[in-house]
Amino acid sequence: MARAPFQVLVLLFRLVGAGGAEFAVLRRTDDGHWQGIAGGGEDDETITEAARREALEEAAVPPTARFYRLETQDFVPVSCFPAAEWPQDTYVVPQHFFACDATGLEPMVSDEHTDLVWLPYGEAHDRLRYDSNKTALWELSERLRRQDLLSA
Repeated sequence: MARAPFQVLVLLFRLVGAGGAEFAVLRRTDDGHWQGIAGGGEDDETITEAARREALEEAAVPPTARFYRLETQDFVPVSCFPAAEWPQDTYVVPQHFFACDATGLEPMVSDEHTDLVWLPYGEAHDRLRYDSNKTALWELSERLRRQDLLSA
């Protein structure tokens, strides 16, 4: 499989109580940082297909789960992907963000993560390492508050 030149990040959420939500953050095995589910596209898969596959591989999220596209985007330096074989003039790859409704699901971590915890917005935000993850989490929280999720 060839690594496609884009990255996806999926934020899991579950609805709790009267209109509340909790967000899953996962601790990476390799560096111990907390983030959402992250990974790259493979071969000719679409961005949405990559997000669904990564959620299945990293957290056992079934293909029937509801995914939503977030507007948050950023770019990741190619130096973060040393094994990727892209043209020499590729310096950054776009990262696309998604939300996944995991209400009623029991995500399980793969060997890429050591922990998955459900937290309210503020605690999840504080635990995340990357600003792009924090921005996407804020967008997701606001979209849930306004009931304005965009189907993927």
